[in-house]
Amino acid sequence: MPFNHYVKIKRILESTGEDWLVRRINEPTSAKNFKGETRQFDHYYRVYKMSGESIPYCKFQQLDLFAKTMNMNVEEIPIIV
Repeated sequence: MPFNHYVKIKRILESTGEDWLVRRINEPTSAKNFKGETRQFDHYYRVYKMSGESIPYCKFQQLDLFAKTMNMNVEEIPIIV
């Protein structure tokens, strides 16, 4: 099974035991997929503790994949812009 960054984020969030929220960052970014292809995105998301501190390694580009991995609906994810 290839490395899955979203699964790593899920493990990190489960291990913190803290509430968190997602912030949309409107800056361009890129990411390599498992085939080694680079994809461009016009924004990305970062997970923060409720105190406002970002959680290391919890940056991602695809909200739908994050929601699926977290066993949530996209509408359930606490997002701030």
